[in-house]
Amino acid sequence: MAVVKEGSRPPWVGLAAAVWVQIAAGNAYTFPLYSPALKSVLGFSQQQLTIIGVANDIGENVGILPGIACNKFPPWVILLVGVCLSFFGYGVLWLAVSQTVLSLPYWVLWLALVVATNSSAWMGTAVLVTNMRNFPLSRGTVAGLLKGYVGLSAAVFTEIFAMVLNNSASELLLFLALGIPIICLAMMYFIRACTPASSEDSSEHVHFLFTQAASVLLAVYLLTTTILKNALSLNSSISYTLTGVMVIFLMSPLAIPLKMTLFPSRHKRSGKLGGSSNNLAEEEVDSSQTASLLTPISSEADLGSFHEGEDVSEVDMLLAVGEGAVKKKRKPRRGEDFKFREAVIKADFWLLWLAYFLGVGSGVTVLNNLAQIGVAFGANDTTILLSLFSFCNFLGRLGAGVVSEHFVRSKTIPRTFWMMVTQIIMIVTFLLYASALSGTLYAATALLGICFGVQFGVMIPTASELFGLKHFGIIFNFMQLGNPIGALLFSGLLAGYVYDTEAAKQQGSHCLGPNCFRLTFLVLAGISAFGAFLSMILTIRIRPVYQMLYAAGSFRLAQASDH
Repeated sequence: MAVVKEGSRPPWVGLAAAVWVQIAAGNAYTFPLYSPALKSVLGFSQQQLTIIGVANDIGENVGILPGIACNKFPPWVILLVGVCLSFFGYGVLWLAVSQTVLSLPYWVLWLALVVATNSSAWMGTAVLVTNMRNFPLSRGTVAGLLKGYVGLSAAVFTEIFAMVLNNSASELLLFLALGIPIICLAMMYFIRACTPASSEDSSEHVHFLFTQAASVLLAVYLLTTTILKNALSLNSSISYTLTGVMVIFLMSPLAIPLKMTLFPSRHKRSGKLGGSSNNLAEEEVDSSQTASLLTPISSEADLGSFHEGEDVSEVDMLLAVGEGAVKKKRKPRRGEDFKFREAVIKADFWLLWLAYFLGVGSGVTVLNNLAQIGVAFGANDTTILLSLFSFCNFLGRLGAGVVSEHFVRSKTIPRTFWMMVTQIIMIVTFLLYASALSGTLYAATALLGICFGVQFGVMIPTASELFGLKHFGIIFNFMQLGNPIGALLFSGLLAGYVYDTEAAKQQGSHCLGPNCFRLTFLVLAGISAFGAFLSMILTIRIRPVYQMLYAAGSFRLAQASDH
């Protein structure tokens, strides 16, 4: 890997390209758009459809292989695997829904959906791990931003589905089979590892604010145009124009590297990286010599005789680690780099996993059944519900990154505090659903979307701060297993069964009325209560760790080994 100076364009070019890849990686959120076609064309029952929905969640979130691969291969290899999975998986589904091939077995379609949505795990892992390492001092902001675009992808695909593809499920599946590979192939050159800056830069904060503002404007635009499409009869030229404006919004993060090219910064860095630092960026650093990515300044006392009694610069520390002057002979502490087998035996690891599992598992149950929930509650067009959920999901992910980053730096409040708060709100939300009060459907969906998004925006930076970035890929993807397991238990086995039982009482294949999901919502409220309790315990446990790691707002950045 060529050495890239801090603050140069490639990290920001890679972040701008990651926006497009993250939109593509949100392909699993399109399931509510074509699931009615699966049910009508292929004759599935609601429980069969919810089990298919579990395949959707399993594929999206089982990312152990890409988590391992991201430490062994460059990002473009990971993206190429995602391209192949998307092409073949969605290709098979298109053959079935378009009836190009008749009578494909149920298990073939189930596996095809697992393969198709597993592409999102490969794409998402490649760009998230790469950018978290490129911007390690702003990991909460980066995680919230990139995961926010994934949450926003449902609205992007809904816009394309409604305005370009004329609400055709078969055309949408063909677009997913061909369009996603084209996007990723075009972007993979720009997703690359870069040497991160060794200190915080005020301009970086401004750049992130611009990117966040652009993403919020895109979210508002998508929600507005979706409502307009359903309220007014728009001709094809207007629809294409609105879609073109959406594409321009998606390109807005490129303004940052463009600005850096046209108006390069003239400030000088306080530290100088000599020739040995170039060697450091090119050589592989043994894990036993890799320093903590987030370590309190007080840990300098542990350096022993190395410059004892002297002020040691950040750069000197990096060089000392790279040249073997500093070695770790003890097990890692929270905030340092854990191997997966070291992290998995920690109580904090499982508390975070369980809290996340309960939060996203209950949320994804509603997402997978959103179309049927809308019909049961009398909504005329469920695409507005999906766009609303997507918009609020995006706000939750982006907001979790921004808000938690502020409070963790200023008040050393662990990010999991916000996971607890939103899971308490989820209890109220599920009770609103169960009550079926007039006018609460859209309000409950909006609240749930925000709370669902916060779970992602909190879990990702928390896992990296407690267990480091060196093996973050596999740790993060193991955490994400909470999503498909929750979907299987709460959506496939609970929601599908309750719906079909009530539909049988009504002597029809479609169920109408609040009873279709009422028991499901009551159970989900109890699950959220338990999740809030676990989040509270975890927050109390790790508060002293955050007080140490973020003492006086100081960080020490170590060079991550380049695989």
